Amino acid sequence: MSIRYTVGRSEFRTFEEGLEKEWLLTNGIGGFAGQTVIGANNRIFSGYLIASLHPPVDRMLVLAKTQEAVCIGDKEYDLAAQSYIGMNREGQKYLNRFELDVVPTYTYEVEGIRIKKSVALEYGKNKAVICYEIWGGRKESSVNITPCFNYRPFGEVVEKSQLKFKTELLEEAKGGSLILTPEDYPDIRIEFMSSEGKYFDRSLKPVSMATPNYLVEENEVYKMDVRTGFLGVDHHYTPYEIHVPVNRGEYKTFYLTCNVNAKGPIATGNGNNQGIDIANGEPKTSKVTENTNFKDGFTILREYKRRIYQLMDHIPYKDMLAKRLAWAADAFIVERESTGLKTIMAGYPWFTDWGRDTMIALQGLTLCTGRLGDARDILESFSRYVKDGMIPNVFPGSAEEEPMYNTIDASLWYFYSVYKFLQYADTENDYQFVKDKIYPSLKEIMVAYEKGTHYGIGMDEDYLIQGGSNLDQLTWMDVRVGDWVVTPRHGKAVEINALWYNALRIMHWLSEYYGEDGSYYLDLATKVKESFQNKFWNEEKGCLYDVISKESNETKETKETKETNETKGSGDGEQNEVYDDRIRPNQIFAVSLPFTMLDREKEKNIVEVVREQLYTPYGLRSLSYEDKEYKPYYIGKLINRDGAYHMGTTWAYLSGAFITAFCKVNDYSHDAVMQAKEMCEYFGDHMEDGCLNGIAEIFDGEFACTSRGCYSQAWSVGEILRAYTEDVLQHL
Repeated sequence: MSIRYTVGRSEFRTFEEGLEKEWLLTNGIGGFAGQTVIGANNRIFSGYLIASLHPPVDRMLVLAKTQEAVCIGDKEYDLAAQSYIGMNREGQKYLNRFELDVVPTYTYEVEGIRIKKSVALEYGKNKAVICYEIWGGRKESSVNITPCFNYRPFGEVVEKSQLKFKTELLEEAKGGSLILTPEDYPDIRIEFMSSEGKYFDRSLKPVSMATPNYLVEENEVYKMDVRTGFLGVDHHYTPYEIHVPVNRGEYKTFYLTCNVNAKGPIATGNGNNQGIDIANGEPKTSKVTENTNFKDGFTILREYKRRIYQLMDHIPYKDMLAKRLAWAADAFIVERESTGLKTIMAGYPWFTDWGRDTMIALQGLTLCTGRLGDARDILESFSRYVKDGMIPNVFPGSAEEEPMYNTIDASLWYFYSVYKFLQYADTENDYQFVKDKIYPSLKEIMVAYEKGTHYGIGMDEDYLIQGGSNLDQLTWMDVRVGDWVVTPRHGKAVEINALWYNALRIMHWLSEYYGEDGSYYLDLATKVKESFQNKFWNEEKGCLYDVISKESNETKETKETKETNETKGSGDGEQNEVYDDRIRPNQIFAVSLPFTMLDREKEKNIVEVVREQLYTPYGLRSLSYEDKEYKPYYIGKLINRDGAYHMGTTWAYLSGAFITAFCKVNDYSHDAVMQAKEMCEYFGDHMEDGCLNGIAEIFDGEFACTSRGCYSQAWSVGEILRAYTEDVLQHL
């Protein structure tokens, strides 16, 4: 396995085939770039510079792409690839090869003229660079480049009438600069620079009813979004071309840069991670500041590559899959301006930082890659947002909005992350850090979950945690469409109580370590274990019930659709409990977590049932394929996709817990570890598809293969990286 990804012509025989693979670059503050391997923008979120104005949120598309043409005499060869209403531009016909060696490189050839185009971002800044290498042919030629500008929220499209900019050209002898200010955002300054060539005003091109408006790139269609039901089109502002002459046989290099600035600082906080601090043996962090030293485009490109290679070399494994995963992990670790600390983006291209996703992904992304400083930042960052015993489910997309706290499990996953952090760090300073910064928040969460907090979250008389009612969405299976809660899991969910027991045992361990009496937590954990064993074990199916809920009008109304559910407890004055016995993956956490409640035989049964009913090479199905409500495909309009999201769709991140559970119940035998190794390597195959070097959020339940949802998801990458290093590489 190589670090570099190479895509040859056989993988884009047609325009449509070429749209299936994409690349992603990130800048460490929430901004990113991405496009297909043929150079076409295939989704609303494609672009060379999606800037984050208040890291990691308030993201705006600034530079959509650059489009190249080669002029030789009176011939013009259009290298651009893009889909429009009723037509495609198919410049990929001149594309020899696409490579992703940390940064993407397109290699074109026309009449003996060879062009290499590479894209990079400057880490810690909202700045993109496009670097060119040109090898001239036997004839004089010109490479003409059209930058496509915009200033819109990254998940929307704009009409032509909205593309209003004040534009200033500062042309020099070689190259020059454009300054663009959107009329609706007078404090924004988009700065574009070319190191070579002459600017040509596209308004000077002759137009008629039959020719386009050259100042606007019109009617772009994003076929990935069409696939999911979006029928809109997009437009970009194209005021100038840059004409770069190329002499016969000449070798020439030049570059373009584009950055956006606003009044006041755009990025603050620590964590530049530009290299490796040998003294501490982990990536070093420093303040993100404005660098007054000029850097040319090729320097920025080399620095971007060097930083990723240093991170890959930093992990304690020479294994190529582990290195690829460490590279992928870096995309999600970003600055949060509101805390001045690190956080984790849940997924690209649209998610921000989510509490649940962060606490599940943190282990793989930071601990397994040796980025302990980042782990400290993230744990402390979320401690500052604990409110009424809850950590945020999601931070909003705008800095002006407040976080949302509608989650029952994020706070419980927080205990797991703290425990795993100390297993990796294991120094007195780190224990002191947890005691000073984190431990008070853990105590607050404990009290809230025992006494009760929002959304009905709290401990019942049987010591199990319950929560939710009506339209609440509290677990990770949280889709709601209007008043339709697709997968209501109100009551006592299996993974919540596995996490609750785990949290109690961790608190017992921590309190004893800090010289406090931890017997209360241990006594409570013993009671939880007894109730869990008595209530959650489904003897008939040899696995665990998914949810235990109190019978209500809601459950009575839906009883006919849940004929296999059991109802227990009908004594006078006693409210019946409804036991959901659908085969779902949530039970795997009752085996995979560090502290568990079941005997080995029951744990083995769970793993066997999950493997038989839910396992695919790219994750676990969210519902058994034998269930009458099983939805095999996640595709089409949003309402159709939402209806399938947790009703059979395959989730990649669940493979991490499954691999851990599988190795555990087989006592990490050589055969089990080798099987686990193969399970992880399947994801290595997937990383050569979809978003190159990423792992998608979800896949279809039937023949899991094509990336669905986010094309690279934090907990997908993090959990495969954790399982691969902890359960495979450490046991080979």
